[in-house]
Amino acid sequence: MSASNATIQEMGVRARQAARTLRSLPTARKVAALTALAAGLRASADAVLAANAQDVQAALAAGLPDPMVARLRLTPAALDSLAADVEAVSRLPDPVGEQSPVQVQSSGIRVGTRRVPLGVLGVIYESRPNVTVDVAALALMSGNAVILRGGKETVHSNAALEEVIHAALQAQGLPAQAVQVIRDPARERVLELLTLDEWVDAIIPRGGAGLHRFCVENATVPVIVGGIGVVHIYLDASFTRDPLDRERAAQLLHNAKVQKPSACNALDTLLVDRAALVALPQLVQPLLNSGVALRADPEALAVLIAAGLSAEPATEADYGTEFLALTLSLKAVAGLDEALDFIAAHGNHTDVILTRDPAQAEHFVQDVDSAAVMVNASPRFNDGAQLGLGAEVAISTQKLHARGPMGLRELTTTKWVVEGNGEVRV
Repeated sequence: MSASNATIQEMGVRARQAARTLRSLPTARKVAALTALAAGLRASADAVLAANAQDVQAALAAGLPDPMVARLRLTPAALDSLAADVEAVSRLPDPVGEQSPVQVQSSGIRVGTRRVPLGVLGVIYESRPNVTVDVAALALMSGNAVILRGGKETVHSNAALEEVIHAALQAQGLPAQAVQVIRDPARERVLELLTLDEWVDAIIPRGGAGLHRFCVENATVPVIVGGIGVVHIYLDASFTRDPLDRERAAQLLHNAKVQKPSACNALDTLLVDRAALVALPQLVQPLLNSGVALRADPEALAVLIAAGLSAEPATEADYGTEFLALTLSLKAVAGLDEALDFIAAHGNHTDVILTRDPAQAEHFVQDVDSAAVMVNASPRFNDGAQLGLGAEVAISTQKLHARGPMGLRELTTTKWVVEGNGEVRV
């Protein structure tokens, strides 16, 4: 039976077998496989782009929203960038096999921990065929096998990419089943994957809140939840007193909201110290120029209207909402404590303070319980590549087993290694 029509159970069995090979694979072999994959992506560009064109045509005919079609579409430049990303992953330090310092116990045994792959990953995602390659590269470099289930709108693209991945693996003498794509778009296959706890060690969903909730509610395999959450920036008055700081704040807010509004680390809510409201029109003018719709509470709205700027009254639903679009909610607060209370009620992803007061900054960092907390920097930096991980599978917003961007190290765990010389416990 070919990989394309194997049952989910069979895919799980094959993935577990492949994982046994990968977990002890020398770094050089993994690098060689990724190098072959990058070359294969470039050599097979025409076939991959033709398959992708089928998906894009079907998506347009089905009336999919423009942002989803944009995420679905591959171009020659995008494919070359994907190949470069694979090469970048191959240059990352290999965490597998890292050994902790060995300690000798009073019994005479020598103990330590060694870093090992998680085993078999199940990754469920929507729309983006680039995820197929990104996750495959990260899984292989971290010694994990992976079963991938993309959205039904990517079925032809993912099938073509799977063939390229399999060719690269086989060329290096590695099992093709280390990376398997579920080509059947039926929702029942997702449910089967979520309950494949005998063979799959972790489920990583990448998509909207609905997908994450579906996985959590239906999985018997541990689910690593992430990629969703409201992003806040708190603007302290101290960051608006200097004209240069006002310019910096305006540029940062624009970057946080406009550079990629569909990203999970894009700004959703701006909290403004009442003492800083006088600077608000200057700060949001570039946002309005870029088509951002502002929804403000009464205090902020009054300041904007008085300055002749366009804004709408905010509703309660505008707070705690991840917009993923050119929409921004604003709220005036009495100061840091009120901002912290608001973030505690609505945040968990990425939260930022703009301040020139070191004590305020430290209080914010200590109090905010989110995957990433930032001082005077754009929330768009909450990204694996930007934080030095090279790449990421997802951004986890839970606390077990990983939090924040999940790179190679986050796709591993540890096992205890005990060495002795015939010692027995007494």
